[in-house]
Amino acid sequence: MSSIFTITSDESSQKGLIEAVRIISEGGIVAFPTESFYGLGVDATNTGAVENLFTIKKRGHNSPILILISSLRNLPQYVAYTPSSAKRLGEKFWPGGLTMIFQSSPIVSPALTSSTGKVGIRISSHPLAHSLSKTLNVPITATSANISGMPPCINANQVVEYFNSAVDLILDGSETQGKCPSTILDVTTDPPILIREGMVKAEEIIKSGIYKKIINNKSQ
Repeated sequence: MSSIFTITSDESSQKGLIEAVRIISEGGIVAFPTESFYGLGVDATNTGAVENLFTIKKRGHNSPILILISSLRNLPQYVAYTPSSAKRLGEKFWPGGLTMIFQSSPIVSPALTSSTGKVGIRISSHPLAHSLSKTLNVPITATSANISGMPPCINANQVVEYFNSAVDLILDGSETQGKCPSTILDVTTDPPILIREGMVKAEEIIKSGIYKKIINNKSQ
């Protein structure tokens, strides 16, 4: 069975983070709460760890996996190009429930991008997820903790039910909101393409004035 570390205080949070960093640095998998659902984190630059993530989720390799970074300043390390409009969008909606898709840099594993050359990135507003991405020196994955096609987990017990011992550590930060996933916006084109509407609504993005138009992927 997976090791479960319950977060009840700042001290326990710090101890849990130390253990999570060790496991991820050694190529392991850690489940942790985000602002929507529980996510599964591995070192996004470790191809073996990414492949293992696909395996335990029973996820097809044609479905890319997003990553978390800790600061907008880190973005140039992981993307080939940052459009000025996308940077402004990050300044407004990060940390938060907006995932933006960029052309990826060579540091990002092709296994993670499903060889599309694109990578989804966001900064989490959940304190534990944000601290984890900030403490590590590498980007981490944040794909939802579920078997592909099944509902994502909102608590640690559900993670255990899905994965048993396939996940090395679960940071139990209590139940998450679980209302909807992050919004996914492909900013490699202008106007950008809305891949999935979630926590950040298309209307909010338009109202920001950064983009005058958004193409809905479903209408293509």
